[in-house]
Amino acid sequence: MNDDSGDGGDSGGRGLNPDGTIRREGSLTRVPAVFAPVVEAARARIAETFDGARLHSAYIYGSIPRGTAVPGVCDLDLLLALRAEPTEADRAAARTVEAELDGSFDQIDGVGVLLVAAETVTSELERNDLGFFLACLCTPLLGEDLAARLPRYRPTPLLARETNGDLHLSLPRWRRRAAEATTDVERRNLSRGAARRIVRSGFTLVMPRWGGWTSDLAESAEVFAGYYPDHPERVDQMRTAARTGRTPSADPAVLAMLIDDLAPWLAAEYLAVHGEKAPRP
Repeated sequence: MNDDSGDGGDSGGRGLNPDGTIRREGSLTRVPAVFAPVVEAARARIAETFDGARLHSAYIYGSIPRGTAVPGVCDLDLLLALRAEPTEADRAAARTVEAELDGSFDQIDGVGVLLVAAETVTSELERNDLGFFLACLCTPLLGEDLAARLPRYRPTPLLARETNGDLHLSLPRWRRRAAEATTDVERRNLSRGAARRIVRSGFTLVMPRWGGWTSDLAESAEVFAGYYPDHPERVDQMRTAARTGRTPSADPAVLAMLIDDLAPWLAAEYLAVHGEKAPRP
């Protein structure tokens, strides 16, 4: 694999390999015993639903392969790399898998299946976004690991730009969902998704200076705080966002703070520091 430029330095325990590249954060060996049946069922259900002519490889990501999942609270996150662009039939099949797994296990609260084309993951355009996501944040479950075709990643400004340099594009969609939400469930779902994205963007904003990687929301907020001591109100908001990402809130005031105050400021700061992510079709 090709290596990004830059000095490897000392990992310092910040989610890095000894050579300074970002360490893959999950492993099937870290899956807590209570979630092992869930993972095995997911593997079997995917294999039954998507045959080898359609499925290139499957991955699990999030708190379950990191070993930090809380039974009854966490969701199950899966990524399927297909041999061609996903079709409506593929999406319908994925929704069936989501519903069957979610309804079969009390250990999880929701299932999400992300469908992508294998060639998209390894494309030049997605190398520092979807490619990084698969290579460093996803754990192989089935098939050939596409990480073998991708570079070793370092916490660079390029990685920061390409992972979250499009935060500003999410704002209209979040505001529309907030305006249309009529139930607490809808508001909690929105607060969780927006909060997680905001905290991860706050982290990657300062990631190149910190020189490491973490997916832990609380740690991400504290890393951000270390570089914005002159913005105590933003630090407090980021800590609130980290808590909301773990324990979603239906409070309209929390949603307004996230979507109408913190996120616009963060999006503008991100563009000023790292620039805009390369546009997608």
